[in-house]
Amino acid sequence: MRSGSKSMKFRRYSFYLLTALVSGWAFIYPFLSKMEYLPFVPKAAVKVNVPDFAAMQDVTEKKKAFFAYLLPEIEKQNQLVLNQRHFVLAMEQKLGQGLDLNRRERSELRALSDNYKVEYDEDEPDFSEMVTVLLRRVDVIPADLVLVQAANESAWGTSRFARKGYNFFGLWCFKRGCGFVPLSRDDGAGHEVAKFPSLERAVMTYIRNLNRHYAYKELRTIRQNLRKNQQAITAESLVQGLRSYSERGQDYVDELLTMIRTNRKFMQI
Repeated sequence: MRSGSKSMKFRRYSFYLLTALVSGWAFIYPFLSKMEYLPFVPKAAVKVNVPDFAAMQDVTEKKKAFFAYLLPEIEKQNQLVLNQRHFVLAMEQKLGQGLDLNRRERSELRALSDNYKVEYDEDEPDFSEMVTVLLRRVDVIPADLVLVQAANESAWGTSRFARKGYNFFGLWCFKRGCGFVPLSRDDGAGHEVAKFPSLERAVMTYIRNLNRHYAYKELRTIRQNLRKNQQAITAESLVQGLRSYSERGQDYVDELLTMIRTNRKFMQI
């Protein structure tokens, strides 16, 4: 009798614990333009290996070194996104021919939809609608746009967030201890500047953020229209969809445009 009572108490405790965890997740999940939920990364687990850009005296060489450091990872992440896009395009063609998707294809579309925050009915997903939304979100971000945003947000790799946590993009997180407490944070604010375990994780999170966050719907619409009209996806075009990235709005966009035009010659693109 006592054993059964203990078992019931344990199950009840487990239920309350699970409910608390789920509620906590819902509470901290970010909905602001530069915020991403990131798992807690113990400080001891992160060995940062960012070049000392501040020590570089020659401005031209510093810019070239900064771009050369970031570009390979940007191209890698864009290629991964492009591979996903090719899969979604293949599914669009298959559905357009009236063919059924196999189990693996349906599972992959669900996984992509979860990653890119595409809502769908769990019991009866509309794969045609799913594909339509995914094609707006699963697409590349021009490397030159990523490079100048990284330069702008990290002061050319010299900010402590870049040097100590690979955060070249000013991304925020919410969980206590997930990053750095900004010196200028308002009273009562709970966000931190995210700390990443690697450059790979940082670039992936940045691209994913632009591809799925509601704040950058305009950027995705611009890109979709360029695709529709068979035009090149350029940094100058997509930057117009980044007004929500900074409280400076259009002034921020204009600054990025200037940076793109004056610094492209230092990029090996």
